[in-house]
Amino acid sequence: MRRLLPFGVLVFAGCAALENVDMSALTGGRVNRGVNVSKLAKGADRIRKGFEEISESEEYYIGRAVAAQVLTRYQPLNDPGLNAYAQKVLQAVALASDRPATFKGYHVQILNSGEVNAFAAPGGFIFVTRGLLQLVKSEDELAGVLAHEVAHVAKKHGLKTISTSRLTSAFTILGSEAARNYTPQQVAQLAGAFEGAVDDIVNQLVVNGYSRDKEFEADREGARYARGANYDPGALKSVLARMEKAGGSGGGMFKTHPAAAKRSSELGALSPASGYTRSSERGRRFSAALQL
Repeated sequence: MRRLLPFGVLVFAGCAALENVDMSALTGGRVNRGVNVSKLAKGADRIRKGFEEISESEEYYIGRAVAAQVLTRYQPLNDPGLNAYAQKVLQAVALASDRPATFKGYHVQILNSGEVNAFAAPGGFIFVTRGLLQLVKSEDELAGVLAHEVAHVAKKHGLKTISTSRLTSAFTILGSEAARNYTPQQVAQLAGAFEGAVDDIVNQLVVNGYSRDKEFEADREGARYARGANYDPGALKSVLARMEKAGGSGGGMFKTHPAAAKRSSELGALSPASGYTRSSERGRRFSAALQL
């Protein structure tokens, strides 16, 4: 087995003040790259028919494992004020979504990377890079970016992506009548199988990206969520236009997402809610948080 990592250090270290989650209690203090076999084993009986019936708590543990993997690839940005600000905007658009609450809530972490990227793990774990924030020019635009990621969570795109992966086999073993008592060697094998499946998820999110249809759906639903939270949904198109102008270099979204111009075209005309007014307070908050 690989070296065990302290989960409280790995997962959302920059958001400790934002989430009311006792990480050590949830994971027994230590996990294998975010994997907790005993926690998953307790609920494995409910996963015999695939991910269509996965519980929210199980989705959460999968998402935590994925989040731990992401944070072995990217360094969290140590800026409590910016992370707290992004969390507030995230909560606003999440409350306007089709899934306003997850098992342990939505959590955002800014990553200290110049790559232009953002992605969401199952259960409500959302990441946005410093590079993408440098393209964002208003709170409305940030809300559009975060709402897009909330849509991936709300529509369970991550779970749908892995429904036929190795994780299904791992859960089948965990839930079988013959596997109630595990030897240390069997636990190691199960952890390895689960870890391999989590690797698959991370590669899908970070390296390959979702399918075009899922990205277009996340854009449409995200624009609707932003509008419902009294943001201008057209601000997402402004971000996309800036991405198009920046060109296709640098990996990240340029590699894993459809072309920005195509995404903007698929969105069509967008308008804010009838009661929308541009807020100078939002502008001040945005400038203060991003130190503009």
